Amino acid sequence: MSGVRAQQKQKTRQALIEAAFNQLSAEHSFTNLSLREVAREAGIAPTSFYRHFKDMNELGLTMVDEAGLTLRQLMRQARRRIAKGGGSVIHTSVLTFMEFIETSSNQFRLLLRERSGTSPAFRAAVAREIKHFIMELSHYLETETPCDASHAYMQAEAMVTLVFSSGAEALDQDAQQRAELTERLIWQLRYIVKGASGYQKESQIQVTTKAPGQ
Repeated sequence: MSGVRAQQKQKTRQALIEAAFNQLSAEHSFTNLSLREVAREAGIAPTSFYRHFKDMNELGLTMVDEAGLTLRQLMRQARRRIAKGGGSVIHTSVLTFMEFIETSSNQFRLLLRERSGTSPAFRAAVAREIKHFIMELSHYLETETPCDASHAYMQAEAMVTLVFSSGAEALDQDAQQRAELTERLIWQLRYIVKGASGYQKESQIQVTTKAPGQ
């Protein structure tokens, strides 16, 4: 019986998260949401909200975590598909990211807005999610390319920064504009990878040609 109650509680908790995401839009940010509206859309009484979250801030921080996790899982799936079937890592990853922007725009809006919002707790939560993206990509680059840890991290940081910036631009674009942005982003990421590869080779040449004792 306790297992059933736990499942129902988790289901209601998830309904509150989804209800809050559904109410976000270009004009309606998280700070505009009311507990009563979220509870109503989730199908529960406002007083029942507190059985699942301490307050709206706790709900918002949970939403940040969920948005970040959803995107990271999509990117992991994309890399697994590439590992199995081949293809361009950059091309597949960018298309996956743009699909996330299109199908889960409210989740990305939350990350984008709270990244520079007024709440230190929210800014820290988004910064933590972005750090997760960078660390996962850095590990991938270090494993799959001739990059040491420090250079892999700097390359990953540049790529994630560029991708998030492009995502912000994509939110308000039509299909044609987004397709052009996608193509441009793919090439910009390739430039970063090419530059990093060239720098790595140049550094290796300098090390091997350096005279003993210098």
